Amino acid sequence: MDFLGSVLGFLGFGIGILIGLLLGFLMFIYFQPGDVKDPVIRETEEFDSSSLIDLLPEIPFWVKHSDYDRVDWLNKFIHNMWPYLEKAICGQIQSMARPIFAEYIGKFQINDIGFESLSLGTLPPVIHGIKVYDSNEKELVLDPAVKWAGNPNITLVLRVSFLRITVQLVDLQIFAEPRIVLKPFVPTFPCFASIMVSLMEKPYIDFGLKVLGGDVMAIPGFYQFVQEVMRKQVARLYLWPEALEVPILDSSVEAVKKPVGILHVKVLRACKLLKKDLIGTSDPYVQLSLGGEMLPAKKSSIRMNNLNPIWNEDFKFIVKDPESQILQLRLYDWEKFGAHDKLGMQVIPLKWITPYETKEFKLDLLHSTKPDDPHNMNPRGQIMVETTFIPFKEENQKFSGPLDRHGMEEIVGNTSQVLSFSGAGLLLVTVVGAKDVEGKRHNNPYALVLFKGEKRKTKILKKNRDPCWNEEFQFMLEEAPVREKIHIEVTSKRRGFGFRLKESLGHVDINLIDVVNNGRINEKYHLINSKNGVIHLDIRWKAI
Repeated sequence: MDFLGSVLGFLGFGIGILIGLLLGFLMFIYFQPGDVKDPVIRETEEFDSSSLIDLLPEIPFWVKHSDYDRVDWLNKFIHNMWPYLEKAICGQIQSMARPIFAEYIGKFQINDIGFESLSLGTLPPVIHGIKVYDSNEKELVLDPAVKWAGNPNITLVLRVSFLRITVQLVDLQIFAEPRIVLKPFVPTFPCFASIMVSLMEKPYIDFGLKVLGGDVMAIPGFYQFVQEVMRKQVARLYLWPEALEVPILDSSVEAVKKPVGILHVKVLRACKLLKKDLIGTSDPYVQLSLGGEMLPAKKSSIRMNNLNPIWNEDFKFIVKDPESQILQLRLYDWEKFGAHDKLGMQVIPLKWITPYETKEFKLDLLHSTKPDDPHNMNPRGQIMVETTFIPFKEENQKFSGPLDRHGMEEIVGNTSQVLSFSGAGLLLVTVVGAKDVEGKRHNNPYALVLFKGEKRKTKILKKNRDPCWNEEFQFMLEEAPVREKIHIEVTSKRRGFGFRLKESLGHVDINLIDVVNNGRINEKYHLINSKNGVIHLDIRWKAI
């Protein structure tokens, strides 16, 4: 009897627990709370010290962190605009979700998916503080502290076979600290090309979820499980360094094209040129330029009294877009006085040139590139040139595809020719601007860049102690400048007569070995012989 009593007692205990859990679950789901009363708002002066201590976690960021700024004006703007922002955001959510839903229709016996109601509610998010970072890059970095305790009503309807399943999201709360980066700056409204959003910490997300009208979050353990899964999924997608990129401007407008390689051109010879001189033949020379560049054209030497000249001269050009740029070749008859006579011209689209492949062109000279020009029917001779396009190392994968270094050597056909380019590259020096440069007599600053005997200078900005130039200078080198220094000097110049027309405002000497090793240095340097002057330089090394 004792054994039978123990068994019955154990069964009774188990059945009682199951019945209790079931009743508790039904009470949580179907018993709605009463009317929620408005909170009592009191002045902080009415609280005692212990109550104020309890309120410390609710103190806004701009109070707890001095580097965060209060943005009441922005919160007022969001509050007034929220009815319109809410509709715009909901419309964007629907357009983004429509193709995602379409992928699941027909799978798992799902006949249809759609929103029955989609509203973010009447309560807008609140920004408790915002921090702005100084950056040497062309970007703006913002860290807002965002809290949103909203009252959304989002109902999703799934039709599975003959069933209609509703899933409702309510009482959404999000506390997050995103990092918003506006970059890069461009001279086209709104003056930045894209928005990058990433999370600096795992966000706090809380919400209610009802399925078929029942609150599934009341199931023991399910609430904590959903919370953790949501935080992990959001962190996996957007926790720094992962980011969500929102393009603002088209890629063609986004930024100025950057150099991707160097074009080597060897002007070999020409033959059967036109006779232009009354006495003698012609004195030809070749003018070379790259389409899309504002740089002055390069010229070969002059071959006097020669209709079949031989040059064998090398030229180098910096390529920014090999798909659209063209190499322009123009032949002229040199004249000691007056304008030089045109002998002919031709163009070579760079897309005809395979990277690392040395290709020889034998071209018939034309009067112009217009296809209906009748003068093109007249023979003007021929010109022979040799071209090789060498991409920079970081562009190799883009242009050469799956080729490895061995494949590149086979394309060129000569290992020594490949090795002759090793160590060569392009040095890009961008003088961004300067701060607190002050002269004793005048302040019309410009920057002078001295490197290996070459001088380049920026434009003069009159009456300016904080000049902003943003001018780039390019130096093509045969070997990496690991033992070289570059000298940048800020000078003030005034017009007129007399002494001391120029005045040095400070200078800096930079070793380039760090630029070669790191590929880039973007720093601000204190100017030597200047009280408070600082210059901002962006120096890059692109090897081939």
